[in-house]
Amino acid sequence: MTVLVLDARWPDLVPATAFVSGAVRAPVSISDAVPRDVAALADASAAQAPADAGAGAEGTWVTVDETDAEARRRKAAGEPVIRAASLADPVAEARRVIAAARGRGEWERGQTHVSLLPYLAEEAGEYAEAARAWQAAEDAGGAGEDEEAELLAELSDVLLQVLFHAEIARGRGAWDFGDVAARFTAKIRSRAPYLFDGSTGVVDQAAQDAAWAAGKARERNGAV
Repeated sequence: MTVLVLDARWPDLVPATAFVSGAVRAPVSISDAVPRDVAALADASAAQAPADAGAGAEGTWVTVDETDAEARRRKAAGEPVIRAASLADPVAEARRVIAAARGRGEWERGQTHVSLLPYLAEEAGEYAEAARAWQAAEDAGGAGEDEEAELLAELSDVLLQVLFHAEIARGRGAWDFGDVAARFTAKIRSRAPYLFDGSTGVVDQAAQDAAWAAGKARERNGAV
């Protein structure tokens, strides 16, 4: 008896440990939330999985939502849980948390891009203060754990603002955090092509400035 939790982003990536450990047992039952093509693959592999012995054996529950009723019931009964390794991705978890906050919190639901601007300015200012304190400590002999912890904490607050704005946009079907990341990469690909051409070594600042300017010019002309 096993609960197999797949990543909804890549549900066809089944953890190899599920098969190496022999934890996947027949019969294999599939949550309705699992895409049908993945469910078909699971059905086809069910015949190859060893069966749980005894009447009423429950085999394996495959889901993309560890909080669904069947997964919770089985976990409460002590069944082992195998999770896709990608579910441990802290960026994915941050996106899940902000989506839940926006969906359930009355205050979060009432915010807009404009209403959040004071918080964005505040968090950016606090990060700047933490960065200056870190630099002062570094110049005085080396920043310590306290300065590093403060810098990290304040930068996470800035990230919260980015996540929040992206979640608001996702809610209206415009774009999301993944699109923000993709836009960043596209801009850097345009303005710093040496990072993508397979070359190595340090690029001098003059070459960097020239590449950046050329990239901006292409963007203005709609060539990117």
